[in-house]
Amino acid sequence: MPEIDDLTAVFEEERPRLRAVAVRMLGSPDDADDVLQEAWLRWSAVEPGEIEKPAAWLTTVVSRICLDRLRSRGRRDETDLDHAAPLPATTPGPAEESELADSVDAALLVVLDLLSPAERLSFVLHDLFGVPFDDIAAITGRTPAAVRQLASRGRRRVQDPSAAEAAEAKARQQRVVDAFFAASRAGEFDRLLELLDPDAVVRADGEVVRMGAAGLITGAQAVAERFCGQARAVLPIRLDGYAAGVWQVHREPKVVFGFVINDEGRIVEIEQLAEPTVLAALDLARD
Repeated sequence: MPEIDDLTAVFEEERPRLRAVAVRMLGSPDDADDVLQEAWLRWSAVEPGEIEKPAAWLTTVVSRICLDRLRSRGRRDETDLDHAAPLPATTPGPAEESELADSVDAALLVVLDLLSPAERLSFVLHDLFGVPFDDIAAITGRTPAAVRQLASRGRRRVQDPSAAEAAEAKARQQRVVDAFFAASRAGEFDRLLELLDPDAVVRADGEVVRMGAAGLITGAQAVAERFCGQARAVLPIRLDGYAAGVWQVHREPKVVFGFVINDEGRIVEIEQLAEPTVLAALDLARD
């Protein structure tokens, strides 16, 4: 086993940043300290040479413990993180670590509590700690595009915490998505163009690509061509509370369609998800 003094020194060096992550995730310094204690127990049991990047490993462990605790509070079920890959962490400077760890803005924590665990993790790690979306995706088992969407939703809610305005944003997205699927089924090409941002994109995960779809489609014209006359078998659902769609076979979700809508009410991104482990982790609700 590694020398306990060496393990302690590494852990103490990372403690301020780890505690900052935990406090932002859980909203409680006491809970954050409990998380760090559990993380220390796991850290102290590592084998020599097993961990190449201690900061990355510890950030992953702390994030997973925080998500487990959020789930235990009765929030919606999130993805199983037991087998996710380690997260390459981005490390703030010592002064920033201390400030984040010891001085948490109470108003921000109140707003963060409105987010789903996945939104909260994506927003906290990316916007507050500068962790790239690809790295956050490795923790959650989602695609980078899905993590980007979750962080964007979290960001909007943090910047605009009004419940009424948040509800209106969801209603606005619902109208756009409903109109998009209606136009798609009816083959109304011009209407699809009206609903799409000129730079709209469609992103597909690996499983959708294996089904024969393109991994990336760019531009409103190409996206409209892709969906015109389609979507007849797509059912309306909610994905993490937002309007989305699903194609099912024998009532089993096969492809989920997620949407990002800009402030002008146009679709800027459509995400197609079909990886079984990702679908199993999504919070889907039939309308």
